[in-house]
Amino acid sequence: MKFSRIAAAVTTAALAPAVLIASPAFADGPGAPDAGHQPATTTPDQSVPDQAEEDRKTILAIIAHPMASEYMKEAGHKAIADGPQAMRKFIEVDQHKIRLDDYRIAISRLTADAGPGLKEGINKLLSGKHDIDMLRHFYEVTQYELRDDDNRVEISRLIGTGGPAVKEAGKKALKGTPADRAQFLKTGRFLAQASDDRVELSRIDESWDGPILSEAIGKLLNGSPTPAELRHFLEVTQYELRDQDNRVAIAKIIDGGGPELVKAGRAALAGTAADRTEFLKTGQHEARAKDQAAKDKAAKDKPTPGKDGQDQGNGSGTGSGAAATGNTATTAQGHTGAPLATTGAGDGTTLIAGGAGTALVAGAGLLLAARMRRAGAQR
Repeated sequence: MKFSRIAAAVTTAALAPAVLIASPAFADGPGAPDAGHQPATTTPDQSVPDQAEEDRKTILAIIAHPMASEYMKEAGHKAIADGPQAMRKFIEVDQHKIRLDDYRIAISRLTADAGPGLKEGINKLLSGKHDIDMLRHFYEVTQYELRDDDNRVEISRLIGTGGPAVKEAGKKALKGTPADRAQFLKTGRFLAQASDDRVELSRIDESWDGPILSEAIGKLLNGSPTPAELRHFLEVTQYELRDQDNRVAIAKIIDGGGPELVKAGRAALAGTAADRTEFLKTGQHEARAKDQAAKDKAAKDKPTPGKDGQDQGNGSGTGSGAAATGNTATTAQGHTGAPLATTGAGDGTTLIAGGAGTALVAGAGLLLAARMRRAGAQR
């Protein structure tokens, strides 16, 4: 009996520490965590660190996208630096707001090189209600469809105004793919235009008489000009050289010309290139006509020899023929140049003068005869 009591006491003493440690009374002792905040199990929970790492990788992929703007990249890096909650907010909220603005900006920039159809599509989209999916589809799909429509219209216009080479290449592009049409407008049209420009320059050389322009065309075609150089020559240089040839031609025309021709030619040389072209086309002929008219008028006003002229040639110093020869005064022959006065007495004056002369001669003869008789008597 005593032995059994002793055995029970020993057993109780051995189990007491374990029971006390596991009992609620011990758990609620000083320093114990509240209910619901028990210490973690011996195996740690890795869910939070794993989610943060996944969010970080997601943000890095977002900001590496070609469509990511500088603002998107800046916001993403800031979220990573601010920790898990900031990264989760960026992924769920911020990135979508920023992406919406990025697409709006990117689509607006398309108008810089857009045709009429694409510009109209952009204005219609941005002025109406839209979401991120609509913006993304427009940027990735619709813009290219509208660009191709505009390219078709532009190629058709070039075919209508271009030369043979441009027409042929343009029609081929219209039958091809959108990429073919884009390539034609980017480079093909210029290569085709260069072929047409060479033909046009050869035609100009054959039809132009001026040496300056012809020499420049020959030098250009014998070289290795680029399509841009050929186009610039046709659109700019040829007109500068034409004007130089025109100046030389005008200088030759007015050299030794009549007054009106010289006057009109000098005015053209002092004017514009258009003035010089107009002078060579019509102005020189109008000026020549004026000079010829002046010559004809001068010839018509000049008197022709008549009967009066013939009488004057027979020695008569009076009459209309003598007066028509110019501002020459009629004077009596043998006198000092003073004209005889006309008194209206006709030839009476001349007769009286003649009678007086005869009387003087007769008196002198009688005086000489008397002297001779006296001399004979004295002998």
